[in-house]
Amino acid sequence: MAGKIPQSFIDDLLARINVLDIVESRVKLKRTGKNYSGLCPFHKEKSPSFTVNNEKQFYYCFGCGAGGNALGFIMEHDRLSFPEAVEELAKLAGVEVPRDESRVDHQRELRRKDIFALLEEASDFYQEQLKQHNQKAKAVDYLKGRGLTGKIAALFGIGYAPPGWDNLLKKLTQSDADKPRLEQAGMLIHKEESDRYYDRFRDRIMFPIRDMRGRVIAFGGRVLGDEKPKYLNSPETETFHKSRELYGLYEARKFNQQLNKLIIVEGYMDVVGLAQYGISYAVATLGTATTAQHLERIFKMVDEVIFCFDGDQAGRKAAGRALETTLPVITDGKQARFLFLPDGEDPDSLVRQEGTENFEQRLQEALPLSDFFFRTLGEDADLNSLDGRASFSNQALPMIQLMQPSILQQMMQEKISELTGLSFEQLNSITNLQEATKTPQQATSHNYDYEPAMQYDDYPQPEYDQGSGYYDNDYSGYGNNQQQGGGDFTPKNKGKGNKGKGKYRNKNFRQDKQEFRPPQDLNIRITPASSAISILLHAPHLANGCELSFLANSKRQTELLLYRLVEYLRQTPDATLGMLFVDWESDPELAGYLQTLNEISHLEPIQNTDSAQNVLSDSLQRLQERSIDQQIDELKSLKQRSAEDNQRLNQLLMQQHTSRSGR
Repeated sequence: MAGKIPQSFIDDLLARINVLDIVESRVKLKRTGKNYSGLCPFHKEKSPSFTVNNEKQFYYCFGCGAGGNALGFIMEHDRLSFPEAVEELAKLAGVEVPRDESRVDHQRELRRKDIFALLEEASDFYQEQLKQHNQKAKAVDYLKGRGLTGKIAALFGIGYAPPGWDNLLKKLTQSDADKPRLEQAGMLIHKEESDRYYDRFRDRIMFPIRDMRGRVIAFGGRVLGDEKPKYLNSPETETFHKSRELYGLYEARKFNQQLNKLIIVEGYMDVVGLAQYGISYAVATLGTATTAQHLERIFKMVDEVIFCFDGDQAGRKAAGRALETTLPVITDGKQARFLFLPDGEDPDSLVRQEGTENFEQRLQEALPLSDFFFRTLGEDADLNSLDGRASFSNQALPMIQLMQPSILQQMMQEKISELTGLSFEQLNSITNLQEATKTPQQATSHNYDYEPAMQYDDYPQPEYDQGSGYYDNDYSGYGNNQQQGGGDFTPKNKGKGNKGKGKYRNKNFRQDKQEFRPPQDLNIRITPASSAISILLHAPHLANGCELSFLANSKRQTELLLYRLVEYLRQTPDATLGMLFVDWESDPELAGYLQTLNEISHLEPIQNTDSAQNVLSDSLQRLQERSIDQQIDELKSLKQRSAEDNQRLNQLLMQQHTSRSGR
């Protein structure tokens, strides 16, 4: 009988295992001082930012924030659940895993397995009805009328729930004791007054909703005519939580060995219709708007998401909600774009009408998030008037402040500065004023409280089965597709995501409760100095072109940090991030900068080298202008100025004029 793994055993196991052995067997490492470094296996990078500290027995990536011990690494890298990872390490250590018996957990797992088995049987039944039922013709005609072939319908496991109140009930129940089980699985409805059970889905096209292991967790049913509701989903069950799941995500990963983007559409038929035309990377939400949980999960798998909406007022409103949901989630290196279709069209009708190539061209021309943001907010604002610019700033700034600290956030702030004529410092003052004058109710009006997607993105990548018999073009193939996945599953506890303050041990991972504790928000304020530091941490070769002597006596800690960082990178041109942190930790004069440096290291820079150079140059110019302004103010504040002071003041005023006119 399975049970909880004692914490004492986990502690002893970690003491027996060398994290360097675990990592080095999976990642090519090179010794750099006391540590070992290499390319991070959890995100794409060209220069190494992944470090293993053998002395302290932990790993850390300064690029994406992944970090932890040997157990956390093997879970993250090998995509294993917590118990599976413990079993794997125990095999390497040559020990057996003891178990604390837990009757409650065991019963829950048995119940979940029972639900999965019932849902798989229900899926087989619906596919069989599409092939054999005496009223199958109207369902087949409907699917053909929507342009679907038997091949694509079989790929998605589409079936048919025939008319009648008890078709599934009769098929899957042998006694009254079976009925509550099917109700728990969401397949039956119980009418308590008469103690009667009946089928939830009747006379509908059935779409099985699968988890990332391919197990059926729920169903969506669509009517064949114009009855209401048009779509009916399974209720929330132990296996199904609609705010976390996406229809077609399993199939998208199965059909694309290198999945790099996803389209979010509104309906099941849109997902299947696009796949029919080779656009096999669409997913649909399940009766809800896109949630932050959805996006966190998606962005762990792909770098780009495209929202696809109708071009009418309802579509624009839905896009606005999607924008608000995306802003707090998106980070540098990720893209969100918005595609609006012609009035009266949806994705599956439009792709049938104009073909794959033209539809993909529309996807390529979809509006980037920043363009859609400024276009939406600028439509009703008169940017030629002071009142209009003030109104625009008051709407835009709070939304941008919801974003995670990033180069994208800074560039959107600079765009507001360009549109309104307000300086960067003035915008920060407005933001601070807005924060200070918020009422408690206002302060919580944009509370995007979501669980990290890593709790759900914990399944193995499905393999594409070339020999499963899915490619029958006639409708007799329904019901014959193989079952996917199966077996036990326990959610993984990721070791990734340690983006908070402090040292680089993975404090977010708690073996005693086997859970993931999300990191605290960063407290870094985006300034020209922090932007420059972020870029240099990821592109240290750019330090050679930086002349920052004017910052040597700055009173701002971040500016002093930038100055010391440039000096270090010039003296140690081959240094990696791991070497930098180790060297500074041992230097009392520099150790005080480490916490700020750690926070800034999580701000992902622009990936394009030319763009990074431009942003760096712009940040340094802003810093120099500020330094000149301060020196001018200090000289002007003197009650008596010498001839030398006046000469220096004139020189600074000329520099100020040249710098401003150059911008």
